[in-house]
Amino acid sequence: MRGPARLQLLLIAVLFLGPLILAALMYYGGLDLRPSGRSNHGVLLEPVRQLSDRYPELRELSGGQWLLVYSNADACNNDCRDALYTLRQSRLMLGNDMNRLTRLFLHGDTPPDKVFLDEQHQGLRTLNNGSLAKDLWSVLPPDVPSTGFFLLDPLGNLVMYFRPDLSPREMVDDIQHLLKLSRIG
Repeated sequence: MRGPARLQLLLIAVLFLGPLILAALMYYGGLDLRPSGRSNHGVLLEPVRQLSDRYPELRELSGGQWLLVYSNADACNNDCRDALYTLRQSRLMLGNDMNRLTRLFLHGDTPPDKVFLDEQHQGLRTLNNGSLAKDLWSVLPPDVPSTGFFLLDPLGNLVMYFRPDLSPREMVDDIQHLLKLSRIG
């Protein structure tokens, strides 16, 4: 064989054997080529915590959809109203997928202003359940702010937490990614 023919044979061998060698190095040799950065803006909660067994009302409220929960134990002041606005805008930004998401306002002993909710937040579900709020917050480290948003899947599993300072666009990016990968709800 001459030089050019030998070179072509070598290139063909590398083309077919190269991926096999690389896969073997990754599997057996511990070579890790995954990106080190993460693309999610929220906090993925692991291990996944099943809540609908303990709180069956979550299944009724969600109607088989994903559930975006805002929890606030105090009276609904301006910060709370801003968070409810973020909750509403996040759902609207989902576009065609917005029917796969239900919003829930988990409030404390002070009931929210019904007129405000009817005028500004149609379709928002409300619930007063202090033990559910405690269970939601118990999965997070103590240094996390006492407000924020939680995402539950249609099976009642607690999936993600979003900080209160996150923009609706960043929340929607994560939710759309999960909805795209999900075969439920």
